[in-house]
Amino acid sequence: MADTKFVAGLDGVVACQTKLSMVDGEKGRLVIGGFDVDQLAGKHSFEEACTLLWRGSLPSKEEVPGVQKELASLRALRPETLEIIKTARNAPPIDALRMACSTLSLDVSNPNDISPAGDLAMAKRLAARFPTVVAAHARLRQGHEPIPPKPELTMAENFLYMVFGEKPHPAVAKALDTYWVTVIDHGMNASTFTSRVIASTRSDMVSAVTGGVGALKGPLHGGAPGPVLDMLVDIKTADRAEEWLKKELSSGRRIMGFGHRVYKVRDPRAEVLARAAADMAGADLHNKKLYDLACSVEKTALRVLEEHKPGRNLKTNVEFYTALVLQSVGLSPDQFVSMFACGRVGGWCAHVMEQHAQDRLIRPQSQYVGPMPK
Repeated sequence: MADTKFVAGLDGVVACQTKLSMVDGEKGRLVIGGFDVDQLAGKHSFEEACTLLWRGSLPSKEEVPGVQKELASLRALRPETLEIIKTARNAPPIDALRMACSTLSLDVSNPNDISPAGDLAMAKRLAARFPTVVAAHARLRQGHEPIPPKPELTMAENFLYMVFGEKPHPAVAKALDTYWVTVIDHGMNASTFTSRVIASTRSDMVSAVTGGVGALKGPLHGGAPGPVLDMLVDIKTADRAEEWLKKELSSGRRIMGFGHRVYKVRDPRAEVLARAAADMAGADLHNKKLYDLACSVEKTALRVLEEHKPGRNLKTNVEFYTALVLQSVGLSPDQFVSMFACGRVGGWCAHVMEQHAQDRLIRPQSQYVGPMPK
């Protein structure tokens, strides 16, 4: 025990082997199931990306309608889950999702089934129902009744329909779908690690994913896109950006949307979402003035950060353009983390399946630094 090495934050410690995703922070590369993120996001649907992670291959063109139909058939919530959401109508959306998540196995005959078939069936339920939960909560806190899902719509189309009551513009639905695929998995992040630790005890998938939602809530993991919008609103115009940014840095505050624990270059997910935001701006589907301001602020921030923190490699991260895309589809900043969860649930479920197959308890050691008995 005396020779056990302590590594703060487990930096550089390899906790598992996975076939699901690879993050190369030096080259700015994210590989998901054998595809670079820009080969998937915007080109394949969220339902297809889930299938890729759950079975190891994308569905064929002939299989896609069947995949979408099966997931669509699982979207409806049980009355018990709806009661939880109603009770939590005034809670933050991510808290309501965490509470509701723990009820999503109530219609399963054996929720403790962690066989490959049992896990796959539960993964489909969770991925299908997360958007329904978030949409129902959004309606309830606005004083409206939840809108039942429409099985003929895609996952992204149906979510927006359940929130706003009408079928969305195709470009808006595509932007949301692109976002969900972009964030579906990202190496051994805090919420994924949490889910795998729980699964390693042979606990069930719903328990593991509920733990993942709890980990995602923390602002150091999933809770920072909202402040990007606050920053842009506060800056107001491009000519005020440099002064505003320098003032924040001199006060010791972080510039939101820049810098990442892993990436030393621009986050590849930011590249994908920047294109999605540009497409929406070009189609006049959101506030083009805000988009133009964001592009200008990004350029100024990169220059100012390099001047004030040389060598720190504080480049644009996924949060910056996440804020623009989600705001553009009509969502409020306090919904952003729960939307992140609706995408990441596909990856959490895949990791739980992988961990159950490996069947190895995750049990690291600790280094005692307290007093010894006299």
